[in-house]
Amino acid sequence: MRGFGPWLAVLAVVLLLSALRLRTLATAVSLAWLAWCVWTWIRPRRRRDPN
Repeated sequence: MRGFGPWLAVLAVVLLLSALRLRTLATAVSLAWLAWCVWTWIRPRRRRDPN
């Protein structure tokens, strides 16, 4: 359940911004979160130094 914390926090922020009629900002937060998730998924893994 601990892994859902950041997801739930971003969801709460987006819902709050949308309720406050700041939908443009909510969209920006959503797209930034999506970009970060995609980046962490596709970024190249760091290789360990063999020494």
